[in-house]
Amino acid sequence: MGGKKKPAIEPEEPSRAAGACVLVVLAGVVTAVVFAVSTDAGVIALWAVGLFALWRAARRMSDSSATPPPKEWRPSCKRCTGQELLSVTPSETQKGMMIYSYALTKRPGHTHLHIVEEVNET
Repeated sequence: MGGKKKPAIEPEEPSRAAGACVLVVLAGVVTAVVFAVSTDAGVIALWAVGLFALWRAARRMSDSSATPPPKEWRPSCKRCTGQELLSVTPSETQKGMMIYSYALTKRPGHTHLHIVEEVNET
């Protein structure tokens, strides 16, 4: 009566290695044609491709090795939540300490200070 249904066969995706091989063969054919037309043009073309690859690699490397921007961190307490941050200055007497100054809206001309160690979150 009811037979088993065959599972649908999914088509295989072409491998990336096969695509790379095709590109290498095409580049070899183009290089051979350029050298067959003119040896000087082939040498100039190879130099141009090499310089372009070097420029691209150097540009890519400088972007990837950049350090990420530091995350903005503020101390929080009941007094300074929602207040305007006036300044963040490093402490002159304690290395690695930061001084956060906040303006107090209820007390004009007064500031609220926090002295904390630098926060290095990764």
